[in-house]
This record gives sequence, structure tokens and C-alpha cells, in this order.
Amino acid sequence: MKKQSFIHGTMILLAAGIVNRILGFVPRIALPRVIGPEGVGLYQLGYPFMIVVITIISGGIPLAVAKLVAEADSEGDEKRIRSILRASLAITGLLAVFFTVFCIWAAPWITSRLLTDSRVIHTFLSMCPILPIVAVSAVYRGYFQGRQNMTPTAVSQVVETLVRIVAMLVFASLLLPYGLEWAAAGAMIGVVVGELFGMLVLLFSVRQSRPAAGRGPSDRKPVGKPGIFRPRELLAIAIPVTGSKLVGSASYLLESILTAQSLAVAGVATALATAQYGVLQGMIIPVLLLPGALTYSLSVSLVPTLSEAAARNDMRTIHKRLHQSLRLALVTGAPFAVIMFVLAEPLCFYLYGNAEIAKMLKMMAPVAIFLYFQGPLQAALQALDRPGSALMNTFVGAVVKLVLIVCLASRPQWGILGAVVAINANMALVTLLHWHSMSRLLQFRMRAVHFMKTALASALMGAVCYAGMNLIWTQEPLIRFIGAVLSGSLVYLACIFALKLVDRSDMTRIPGFKKK
Repeated sequence: MKKQSFIHGTMILLAAGIVNRILGFVPRIALPRVIGPEGVGLYQLGYPFMIVVITIISGGIPLAVAKLVAEADSEGDEKRIRSILRASLAITGLLAVFFTVFCIWAAPWITSRLLTDSRVIHTFLSMCPILPIVAVSAVYRGYFQGRQNMTPTAVSQVVETLVRIVAMLVFASLLLPYGLEWAAAGAMIGVVVGELFGMLVLLFSVRQSRPAAGRGPSDRKPVGKPGIFRPRELLAIAIPVTGSKLVGSASYLLESILTAQSLAVAGVATALATAQYGVLQGMIIPVLLLPGALTYSLSVSLVPTLSEAAARNDMRTIHKRLHQSLRLALVTGAPFAVIMFVLAEPLCFYLYGNAEIAKMLKMMAPVAIFLYFQGPLQAALQALDRPGSALMNTFVGAVVKLVLIVCLASRPQWGILGAVVAINANMALVTLLHWHSMSRLLQFRMRAVHFMKTALASALMGAVCYAGMNLIWTQEPLIRFIGAVLSGSLVYLACIFALKLVDRSDMTRIPGFKKK
């Protein structure tokens, strides 16, 4: 199996991520038009609990498998790699079966007591089959990432997204005549079908790579004596990482519960509270996460790269890769934040047919850059055997977020905007704590000039976008919006090259650009 370089692997995942994010907006735009904001709220309400369960089953497994496989692969120890795979599948498989049975059995109590809207039960039950599928997919994604071959992961993500889009809209439309709760359940069935096809792609890729992965006699000889793998090595990495992710997913679950209860205290009716939460989590947050395609790609690629470098005690490579990742996150995330802030109203109108929800997006856009830094920083802490620091930072941020939700969202003058402020505070605080932990661990610094240059380029872009949208150079608002985005983006690109935030050496690292 051919290894890919850090940049090459990142670019493969980035291409898949961009395609997925763009395609992912098809159901985000179409689904509210089919089942409305309240239906989206029912679709979203079951997610937080299921994410907690998925985190318990497989939260730390992909990273642990990727780290251990990368280390074993660098030594040519194929026997150890096969042992890692078998142990990982056994652990996640047993957990998935147990929690699937538990969730089906406890669904009536969970949906009526914890999730505050008993209509969610159909969506919740439709979601249960996703658990064993995600368990298997997590192991094999970690395996391919440890091999530094990002292609199977990228292909499976694209296939999963394509199938999910079609299946969500088809099943939601078919079940809509039976009621809004059944239509939301139909959308969730589409998600399960998409995950199933993504898993099948990974299994096919494993089958195709068997000869190279050492199913027969390996051509590679182990460097040194082959090591004996013990499952506790896997658990020693997976449990702290799972703990860190569990804090985040549990806070997401409590966020949904406390937001609904706080809005009730503020005098908001249950149906309206469900709709408002659906707008925040199903419409605004996905727009905010659009640049996450890059930060996710960087995070996944960082783990095996930094693990190998740490095993060699190669501090120069660690600093170099981390600096590359954060600079890319900064330079690529900033223009999205500008567009989401300056053009929030037309963006929400053309995406969802509702400009009134733009206030939430405008409040979150300036803080979005913290979110884009968070993924690479957390991945670096975990790859460098500091999952405890990531766990504690995430926990502190979660506590602050939940306290602010209770304090602000329960006040009539704040309402759902109180939850927005709380999520903003969480994003900024967790990222700053991760940065502090990384700085202490590696004495890592980024030059202030990078931030100042990016701020200058962003300010010029924002001015051009504002002028392009608000100056009446054409009577068609859609043309003005497109013109504002394109002209602002061109100005930003010109600025980052003129200010040397991106130069020729950066471009030559991109596969296919070196010769050109």
C-alpha cells in the first residue's frame, strides 16, 4: 500500500471534504422546504444522544488505530497490524451490539423524558441501526489513516454523502403524508443508508489492499524484533481520547436538553423551541462548519504524521507540520468568516429562504476562526500523547457553555440568542486552552505578523463584499450577492499572495502543482 505525504493526504481528504460540504447543503436547503423548521428540529433532537453513544463505542478508536498502525507500519510489523485490527473490531463490535439493543429498549423513556418531545421516538428508533455500521467504519478509517492512505476514507465519505442526500429526501417525502414525525424519521433512515454504503466502500478497499497489507507473506521485513500487541495498548490511547470526545458530545446532549428547558422558562412554546433549535443546529451551524472540510483533513493527516515524528523524537517535523496546519486553517477560514458576517442576510435568504435567522450567523461568524483552529490543535495534543489535556480543556469549555445557556437562554430578552452566546464562548475558550497546552508542551509559537496580515486581507475583503452588495450597480440582488462574493474572494486571494501568506513553495507542495 503506497504511503501519501502529509500534504498529499490532506489534499485528498480536503477535496472529498469540500465535495461533501457542498453536497451536504443539498439536504440542508431542501429538507426544511420539505418538512419545515419544526421537522428539522425533530430530526436534530435525537442526534445529541446518539452522538454520545457513538462516542462511547468508537470515539477514540480511529485515532488509536491510526497511531498504533502508523507506528507498526514504520517498523514493517504486519502481524502486529492485523492484531490491532482484530482487537479493535472485537471491542467496537461488542459495544455496538450492546448499545443498539439498549437504545431500542429504552427509546420511549429517552425520548419522552430526556429529549422533551415524545414525537422524536420514530427518528430515534430509525437511528439505532447506525451504531454497528459506524463501529466497523471507524476501525477501518483509522487503519487506512495509519497506513497514510487517505483515498479509501475520502471515497467512502463522498459515496456516503451522495447516497445520504438521495435517500434522505426520498424517504422524508414518502413518509411525510403520515405526519411530521414520520417525515423526520424518513430523513434519518436516509442517513443510515448513506452510512451503510460508506462502510461497504471501506470493506471493498480493505479487500482490494489485502496482498499489500500483509494477508499473505509480506515483502517487508520487520525493523527489529516484531512486537506482541496487547489490547490494553489500544485502550490506553482510545479511552482518554474517547473521554475527551465524550465530554464534547455529552455537553452537546445537555445543550439540547437545557436549551429546550431554558426556552420553556423564557416562555417559548415547545413547538417553537423545537423549531428554533432546528434552525440553530440544522441551518446555522452547518454553514459555520463549511470550512471544517480543511480542518478535519488537517486533523486526520496530523495524527499519523506527528505520531511517527514523535517516535523518532523529530521536533523539527512536529513544529513544521503544526505550523503548516494552523497557518492553512487561518488563511482558509478567515474569508469564510468574512462572508458569513458581512453577507449573512443574503446568504441565509438564498440558502434557506429566510433572512431573519441571519442574526444568529452574524453573531457566530467572528468567533468561527477559533473553531477552525480547534481541530488541528486537539489532534496534535492527542497524537503527542496528551489526551488528558484535551479532555480537561474540553470539559472546562463544556461547563462554561452549559452554565451560560441556563443563565441566558432562560431570559426572555435573550431566548435562543443566549444559546448562541454560550456556544461562541465555548468555541473560543476551548481553542485558547488547547493553544496554551500546546505552547507549554512544545514551546510552540506563531508569528503575530501572520495574524496581522490575515486581518488586513480580511478587512479589505469585507469592505469589497459590503460595497458589492449594498451599492446598487444592478437591480438583481442575487447578481449583487454573487458579484460581492466573487470580487471579495479575488481581493482576498490577491492580498494573501501580495502579503506572502501563501508563496511559491506552498504551492509546490500541492500534488500536481510542482511541475506547473
